[in-house]
Amino acid sequence: MFWLCLFCSLSDAILISIGVLGFSTLVAFSPNLTQFMVLGGAAFLVIYGTSRFRSAYLGDYSMVDSDAKPRLSKTIAYAAVFTWANPHVYLDTVALIGAVSTGYPTPDRWFFGLGAVMSSFFFFFSLGYGARHLAPLLSSPGAWRVLDVAIGVLMWWLAVALVTGM
Repeated sequence: MFWLCLFCSLSDAILISIGVLGFSTLVAFSPNLTQFMVLGGAAFLVIYGTSRFRSAYLGDYSMVDSDAKPRLSKTIAYAAVFTWANPHVYLDTVALIGAVSTGYPTPDRWFFGLGAVMSSFFFFFSLGYGARHLAPLLSSPGAWRVLDVAIGVLMWWLAVALVTGM
């Protein structure tokens, strides 16, 4: 568990750093890029939130429990593909966090990036180690429906906050 959490956290830290450190350079060449990326990020959040509401409505949850324990190398390989070959991860970390970071002056931008990286570590380790404690709770389709609705609400709230500058 530790190695998977660490891999995901470090991958996210690299992508967040690229966004925070490199996005301001892109904005220097195209000042409208920030506004475009914020609107694109908000659109993505609305679409993703809508997909969670749709999943909650359809309720097609497959509750298959497997006792098979995959090898660590195979698990890390899946995580690597899911992370580095996923276009959404670049929108979330590089573009979205990078675009938001341009709203801060340079010294504060570093702290913003550090806070995002620390939050990522907290998120992945909490998710990894908390999952075994939440497994009994999340073993029913009803629990997944509630989770999907909560994620949908959060995504829509974040989209509104992003566009309005909250």
